[in-house]
Amino acid sequence: MEVRERIELDIKKFNDSIRKIDGADLEAKQAEIVELSKMYASDCMAWLEKGDLYTSFCSIAYAHGLLDSILKIKGLIE
Repeated sequence: MEVRERIELDIKKFNDSIRKIDGADLEAKQAEIVELSKMYASDCMAWLEKGDLYTSFCSIAYAHGLLDSILKIKGLIE
């Protein structure tokens, strides 16, 4: 799998995770972290459009980490 394809797959997985958390009862700090993860995902897209695959991949990986921590806390993933 090429790097661009991997990034695009990770973006899809991130969006799937966002759907899992939509409507969840989040504390204020948890909601802030979810919003921060969305900002990193947005950065990923911007870097991808510019052709900076390394920074794009780093951004989506960080977005996943932030979001996964909240999903784990809320019991939405194992």
